Amino acid sequence: MDRLASHKVTKDIVSKYGFRFTKSLGQNFLIDEGVLEKIVDAGDITKDDVVIEIGPGIGTLTKELSLRAKKVVSIEIDRQLEEIHHETLPYANLKLIYADFMKVDLTALFNENFKNENVKVVANIPYYITTPIVMRLLEEKLPLDSITVMVQKEVANRFSSPPGSKDYGAITAVIQYYADPKLAFIVPKTVFIPQPKVDSAVIVMELHKEPPVHVVDEAIFFKLVKGAFGQRRKTLVNSVSGTIPDIKKDELLSIITKLGFNPAIRGEKLSINDFALIANELTQSVKSI
Repeated sequence: MDRLASHKVTKDIVSKYGFRFTKSLGQNFLIDEGVLEKIVDAGDITKDDVVIEIGPGIGTLTKELSLRAKKVVSIEIDRQLEEIHHETLPYANLKLIYADFMKVDLTALFNENFKNENVKVVANIPYYITTPIVMRLLEEKLPLDSITVMVQKEVANRFSSPPGSKDYGAITAVIQYYADPKLAFIVPKTVFIPQPKVDSAVIVMELHKEPPVHVVDEAIFFKLVKGAFGQRRKTLVNSVSGTIPDIKKDELLSIITKLGFNPAIRGEKLSINDFALIANELTQSVKSI
């Protein structure tokens, strides 16, 4: 099948197999070959790379990845699509796994499929579960080179925004601890079936080999970041003490004053380096938070 990513071909396939879109799975199929090529280009996929894809749909992106990469492992939760894949994805370097990505043993997946190779994630992930998927990929500290995903435009802005911007939040700081996120390009809602209500964006996250900041205790660092945005309009001290009771208000105020920060500073003004400095001081002053 030469041209899979088109409105007519997609509709014909869906009709031929009696496929029913499942709203709860966030299924929106991309129908623009130009966008697909840009996604693969953004992920910098070559014959030296092996790729993990999440949520292939009828296989439009999967096809492009299979043509460019050394090997592709694609994980699909909807078994309705298995019969369709027999027609649309006849690639010898492609392995399809029908499972819920959030329940897949990723360590076993790597051991079974990847041996000292360049592993990259490239996917149009379901919007309803974007953050859990991205955080699982990052938090499990898998040997990944990069993660290139298409997400809602507002989510991409949130992932990649700088300190002080309106989109900067806890998820931004956490992602920047693990990776260097960059918004690659915007994708209009008109290139999907069915058409979503909002535009999308492709974001590329190059994973750090080592964290960009020194953190003595990651648990305390992440707890501080989460608390800083728990009550966004409040100062850092009031937000953290109001949402993370283990961190004492007086103690935190003393630390940020000692480090030279304005006592009235808000979390949105702090970089991950700032959070690391404060978290490390907290680690020194308490045995456990």
